[in-house]
Amino acid sequence: MRPREFDHDDVLRIAFDQFWRKGVRGTSLSDIARDAGVQRGSLYNAFGSKEALFLQAYERYAGDYFLALQKALGTGSLRKRLTAFFDLTITNFRSGTPPRGCPTTRGLMELGAAEGEGLDEEARQALAGLISRITALVQDALSAGAARGEFNGNAAAAALHIVTVTRGLAVLERAFGDEPQLRKIAAHTIDLLLGRKGG
Repeated sequence: MRPREFDHDDVLRIAFDQFWRKGVRGTSLSDIARDAGVQRGSLYNAFGSKEALFLQAYERYAGDYFLALQKALGTGSLRKRLTAFFDLTITNFRSGTPPRGCPTTRGLMELGAAEGEGLDEEARQALAGLISRITALVQDALSAGAARGEFNGNAAAAALHIVTVTRGLAVLERAFGDEPQLRKIAAHTIDLLLGRKGG
């Protein structure tokens, strides 16, 4: 009997949704196979391991999310761009019922301290890679804003600060689930960098 064929993208989408909601440790290949309507063995044959499936699913997510961030940071004044960036970030980890949090932060918290515990170095590089790409994207937006006279600080330091704030927002979202608080912190961060709107 031949293993059942399946839609690779559909499996990655289903798998990522589970990883995002339950974490890698809390998700089994059996759960993914059941929701995707495929045999668990087919997943092993296609991906090799749960961690390898996570990496492929995460890379797909990271590419889509990065494109959305590029769009958010692509038009308008620097204040509008940064507001759109924070809006997208907060909306992303408030999505789902209940909200799923930030998949990158969740993944980083599952990295193993020792061989065979949690996610491995390849996963750490993928997770850190997205954060680095986002930091560079924000830095580019700040540099462009500086060229237009909208920002006069250190673009590299400010970009790192903004991305660090997003990690803190992800933790506060998990702790309190208070979206208005998250948006207030984001607006205050923009005011700290650009000065108060109208002031």
